Amino acid sequence: MATKVHSPTGEGPNDYGSSRYHIVHGVEASLKRLQSDHIDVLQLHRYDVNSPLDETMRALDDLVHAGKVLYIGASNYMAWQLAEANMLAEQHGWTRFVSVQNHYHMLERDIEREVLPYCKARNVGILPFFPLAGGFLTGKYRRGQAAPAGSRGENSPYVQRYMTDKNYDKMEASESWAQAHGHNMGELAHAWLLAHPEVSSVISGATNLDQIKANAASASWKLSADELTEVNKVLDA
Repeated sequence: MATKVHSPTGEGPNDYGSSRYHIVHGVEASLKRLQSDHIDVLQLHRYDVNSPLDETMRALDDLVHAGKVLYIGASNYMAWQLAEANMLAEQHGWTRFVSVQNHYHMLERDIEREVLPYCKARNVGILPFFPLAGGFLTGKYRRGQAAPAGSRGENSPYVQRYMTDKNYDKMEASESWAQAHGHNMGELAHAWLLAHPEVSSVISGATNLDQIKANAASASWKLSADELTEVNKVLDA
């Protein structure tokens, strides 16, 4: 199981961030709620400029050595932040980050500039969140049509920001490519991410059992290097 620390849990000065106090108390609270004696992967939700990095990394290392946490990861970190944290950990013999959970999908590729190359070089796994762009990459939203009733596209600024002609062009072309290969758009969105060796797993949301089954089935489609190149040409057009 995995969980995160950083977000506010109260109004006090120690009730947020990546200080030793907040991390330790956050882990204890999570263990109690989860009714477990350990957390498989503890992630820092974002980089904390207000907490000394050596304090943060030492606190995480102490939790690992206490057996309360098995591995540590980051979330929403830039490449230099990952590098700084892991370099400090290696200098002191502390536990290093083994994963980073960042925003990454077919239309959101900023991490390919620096984060992905760093992760490849330093063997850090990437756990993309919002792999379907809030449902936009499933093909449920169509150009010129109102969002389906009850969907996030009705009132979610996140989904609506992708509803541009340029993104519809990319989505429609990608969907045609997927159908020509016997798959749907949602399956391609997952397969495209998993075709990158740096991606360890994909964090997919679901609201019903059918969506869970569809997400799981996507993992069986293995894009070849040539197929990945073809899809990237569509996305880069």
